[in-house]
Amino acid sequence: MAVNYEKAGVSLEAGYEVVRRIKQHVASTKRLGVMGGIGSFGGMFDLSALGLKEPVLVSGTDGVGTKLKIAFAMDKHDTIGIDAVAMCVNDVLAQGAEPLFFLDYVALGHNIPEKVEAIVSGVAEGCRQAGCALIGGETAEMPGMYADGEYDIAGYTTGVVEKSQLIDGSKVKVGDVLVGIASSGVHSNGFSLVRKIVADAGLSLTERRPELDGAVLGEVLLTPTNIYVKEVLEVIRHCDVHGVAHITGGGFDENIPRILQPGQGIEIEEGSWEILPIFKALEKWGGIPHREMFNIFNMGVGMVLALDVTEVQQALVILAKSGRKASVIGRVTGQEGVNIKLL
Repeated sequence: MAVNYEKAGVSLEAGYEVVRRIKQHVASTKRLGVMGGIGSFGGMFDLSALGLKEPVLVSGTDGVGTKLKIAFAMDKHDTIGIDAVAMCVNDVLAQGAEPLFFLDYVALGHNIPEKVEAIVSGVAEGCRQAGCALIGGETAEMPGMYADGEYDIAGYTTGVVEKSQLIDGSKVKVGDVLVGIASSGVHSNGFSLVRKIVADAGLSLTERRPELDGAVLGEVLLTPTNIYVKEVLEVIRHCDVHGVAHITGGGFDENIPRILQPGQGIEIEEGSWEILPIFKALEKWGGIPHREMFNIFNMGVGMVLALDVTEVQQALVILAKSGRKASVIGRVTGQEGVNIKLL
């Protein structure tokens, strides 16, 4: 045993136990192309196993921001890993890429194997939902760096798409229809404002709120980010998808224009999808101007697809079969800017 390292606050034995605990979770995510298992210095993936002619790799990395503070307060750690996966895989999906593998990084002041296992079990669940493999990661124990009971998590993913099928927005044209796929809630963006609203309003995270149909506020806020990989890839296989936007920080105003060409804009019809109760509650509690909400949160739409009008019905049928709520929420226009027709 490294006694002096223990005295400095780092437990090697706890680290070994973490590896033992998470092996089963990692193994549950194995897919075609994975080589070896955890324990090597690097994770390996055999791209040739996929049989692609002109593979383009698309990579993304992200964290979950201050949503972690809600997890700390609720002492609930088994879903935050899903968020870490979702934030990465949904981004590479926006370019038509299928996520292949994922690596996570968990940093904490004191290594508690049970807590790390809970976090990684969420990561594994997210990987299973996305169809990608958890091939490695790092757990860093850093005494004095984090407050007691706190940690950070970040992730990285690589996806692949045939060069001829890459979605880069170049096909988006005026008149294209925007199909919005429902979010599960706040997802993993805007939580600095969420936390301020909750604190300023004197709300308790453990309280059941009538505005949320009697649900516990903290549990609603911790609802994991939807992972859209399998259903959107299915739409891409059967429809000519011109653009895909992941609605993250900056809401509608910053994310949908990322798929547009110069001179194009969007028109969104409020009322064409369900705005979830949590957004209405946050708007009320925080006194946030209604239009501003669309520039901060996803407002109930986690992913937007741009398609020719002739492709829309088939896309909606595919999404419905996958169990996702989706609807036509707007269109691409010839006037730059984001025009949201409010109710």
